[in-house]
Amino acid sequence: MLSKELYGHFHPDEHHFVDKAWDWVERAAEQHAVKLTDFLDPRQAFILTSLVNRHPDVHCRLDGGYSAAERRRALIAPDYRPLDGEDMAMSVLSVASGDGKFLTLEHGDYMGAILGLGMKRDKVGDIHVIEGGCHCLVTQDAADYLHLNLSQVHKVHVQTELLPLDQLELAQVSLDEITLSVASMRMDGIVSDVFRLSRAKVLTPIQAGRCRVNWKLEEDPSKPLKEGDMVSMQGFGRFKVLEVEGVTKKGRIRVKIGKFA
Repeated sequence: MLSKELYGHFHPDEHHFVDKAWDWVERAAEQHAVKLTDFLDPRQAFILTSLVNRHPDVHCRLDGGYSAAERRRALIAPDYRPLDGEDMAMSVLSVASGDGKFLTLEHGDYMGAILGLGMKRDKVGDIHVIEGGCHCLVTQDAADYLHLNLSQVHKVHVQTELLPLDQLELAQVSLDEITLSVASMRMDGIVSDVFRLSRAKVLTPIQAGRCRVNWKLEEDPSKPLKEGDMVSMQGFGRFKVLEVEGVTKKGRIRVKIGKFA
């Protein structure tokens, strides 16, 4: 059993996942079970790693198909079992079209088409939009279904192919860099400047649980941001605090932001 004190480190919305992750850890320790999870987001991976580190007899491996993967599968096992050579059961779903309309398709279009087939989000890893289509990491148990059933993305007819991991093509991540002059590092002020909304208009989505900082739900508008923080707001996009450049003569803070295109 986890202590009530430990639950205090996590948002109430995360308690269900905390319970599930701790069950995986206990089964590995007490029943010598090996568990391969579906894809975890970075916050879930952090929670799981924190719990694994609390148990001396358990370890885990995280792998998303390439070294810089954001969403990763976890393999949890007793500490005597080597994990490096284990198959993480992932495939690359290549989506392509011959009609040249892919210029208009974005990450959300592919994600929407996959979820529209009844696929759970956890079965899908990172999606890389590349020239002529996309490469998407998927669990092997979902790969054949998607290969057979994904035929259209946002009214564009597509063909799919399953590829090994070594043929994965990565998207070129483009950030629109902007420099802000802010009175403080409060989250609501920076979010309003980045998305060009009034301070009043950003309060509603923040307090409604639509904002995450480093993939953790954040409902406090006054939370101070720091260099390296990743901020996302559902329906608006996400950005990274690239650099706090210093204070101006008028006492304002210059902040460099990278907004994901």
